[in-house]
Amino acid sequence: MNTRILRGLGVLLILVVILASQTIFIVDETKQAIVLQFGDPIRNIRDPGLATKLPFVQNVIYFEKRVLSSDAPPQEYLTTDKKRLVVDHVTRWRIADPLLFFKTVSTEARARARLDDIVFSELRRELATVNFVDVISQERENIMESVTRSSAEKAKEFGIELLDVRIQRADLPEVVQQSVFNRMRAERQRESSLFRAEGEEQAAIIRARADRNETVILAEGYREAQRLRGEGEAMAISIYAQALEQDPEFYAFWRRLQAYKTTLKAGDTLVIPADSDFFRYLINTRPGTASDEAGTAGEGP
Repeated sequence: MNTRILRGLGVLLILVVILASQTIFIVDETKQAIVLQFGDPIRNIRDPGLATKLPFVQNVIYFEKRVLSSDAPPQEYLTTDKKRLVVDHVTRWRIADPLLFFKTVSTEARARARLDDIVFSELRRELATVNFVDVISQERENIMESVTRSSAEKAKEFGIELLDVRIQRADLPEVVQQSVFNRMRAERQRESSLFRAEGEEQAAIIRARADRNETVILAEGYREAQRLRGEGEAMAISIYAQALEQDPEFYAFWRRLQAYKTTLKAGDTLVIPADSDFFRYLINTRPGTASDEAGTAGEGP
């Protein structure tokens, strides 16, 4: 009897647990849920905590309650001044109405795809009304606010609250980038050539000025040297003249000795006529002392 009662209580407890698991569910604070009955949504639950549903005929689907983001692939757009532009944007959004969200897009993947289409369309419309320079200047903030407002209105149809659209990058297409790069390089080369030409011109001016100064300095130095040389030669001539006036024979003798010193070298052999006047001071025509030789030096050979 006790065994049957215990078995019955065990079976009842199991049934209660199964029934409770099919009836009671928990909604986390980061989630929100909708209750489906035979596949049709009947109510949504946004507050965290315990909730109930009919067992076996109803089921629960959970959706993210936190802010989500969608990083779409870059797309190419055309500005009002006919400039091609590749824009990479990111979208921040959250599920505001789970029931409408489930009825229209069902999943987050489909929601991201629809949001990307909406934002692409609004970006294309907005960028077509502005110039290229506005996108890369302070006007970018106004462009993003305008795109956010218009996209948020369309996103409400899917139970989505669009919070923000941000342009991460705005670049030129790769082909255009190469063209711009080549143009910039050509411009820099032109500027460098201009600077180089100006530098060479200045260098030529400086070199010409230096050459002129060098010529002037050399000419003045040569003139001064010639003047000093002339003065020296005049002074030497004057000294020679004074010496010649005092003792012409001794002067002639001393000058001839200087000529001998310059002309004659050790080991030289000279063949000269006996009556040569150049060596008359070297020829001794009569024996005697050194004083006799000096006395006969003035008489000649």
